[in-house]
Amino acid sequence: MNFNNVRFERSFGTSAQLPPSTAPEVAFAGRSNVGKSSLLNKLFNRKGLAKVSQTPGKTATINFFDGDGVRFVDLPGYGYAKVSKSEKERWSELIEGYFNQDRAFALVVSLIDIRHAASDLDVNMVNFLREADLPFVVVLTKADKLSRQQQNKQKAALKRQLELGADTPLVVTSSAKGDGMDELRSIIKEAVA
Repeated sequence: MNFNNVRFERSFGTSAQLPPSTAPEVAFAGRSNVGKSSLLNKLFNRKGLAKVSQTPGKTATINFFDGDGVRFVDLPGYGYAKVSKSEKERWSELIEGYFNQDRAFALVVSLIDIRHAASDLDVNMVNFLREADLPFVVVLTKADKLSRQQQNKQKAALKRQLELGADTPLVVTSSAKGDGMDELRSIIKEAVA
């Protein structure tokens, strides 16, 4: 699988518009300001594939990317964004609507900012993935903002907080430096194989 060949497919504003699931899907979920777009661009070695914004919560649609028979799905960020209540409800419907469909879930990448404790929304997402028996990996973003010692301390604290067993991968990443990208690519390749 060549991550450099991934291309943008389409965006959808409601779950009813989503295309049928025709290939293994790798979905990316996380808070509005977790650095999801930056991580996707680094993962695919492309600068502007996923739109990066200075304003958190700009991903207001579900964005599909196609890559060598695998679909990558960029879900709207949850939480923080300064948008209207009705817009937050639409995003919630989108995310829930996506997960409630009969789709070929190969992997869900749950993104959490390594600098902070997991928010209630992060904990709810991980618990949902566990209860729904969906294959998932927890990816800690923005590691370049911490020293190696702080990274190890936060990784251990988040592993405890999220009650992650040895069977759930936990990857420390930095979109700025590329840390953890090879490990994440390997996990994705294994999940879609």
